Amino acid sequence: MNTNILIISTLFSGLMSGLFYSWSISVTPGLAKINDVSYLQAFQSMNRAILNPLFFVVFFGLVILLPVLSYLSFQTSIHNQFWYVILATIFYFVGIMGVTIGGNVPLNNALEALQIESMTPEQMAEFRKGFESKWNRLNLIRTISSFLTFLLLVIACAREFKFIN
Repeated sequence: MNTNILIISTLFSGLMSGLFYSWSISVTPGLAKINDVSYLQAFQSMNRAILNPLFFVVFFGLVILLPVLSYLSFQTSIHNQFWYVILATIFYFVGIMGVTIGGNVPLNNALEALQIESMTPEQMAEFRKGFESKWNRLNLIRTISSFLTFLLLVIACAREFKFIN
């Protein structure tokens, strides 16, 4: 297996896991405590801010790195790291990419389309009610999936460097 790809994939998955974990334990609980107009404005602002090259390199980099790593680990060590790497790849593609593309992005797009300044307080409350719990539930799935992706890659690294058998 290519050790460099394994290390980079593990580091990238750790960054993604930390991002989702941070949102789950600090950002969304903090947002839950503010009024509807502030919530919607803050969430719009954060959604715009995260769409940047540093995020994209890590988020989409794993879309390339994990399948390559799966292929290389299949070629060199099907009995060792392969199963950890393939499971990590599945968790990333289903629990992170699938949930993000199929769930969080459509919710984010609906939020982005809002003209908050022209909404009534009732409209804001109704939108938030439909948005917040769904978005948080989907992010919890991404948080768990990203942690499992990272954990599996850490185990693959430990096996690669003979820390465990």
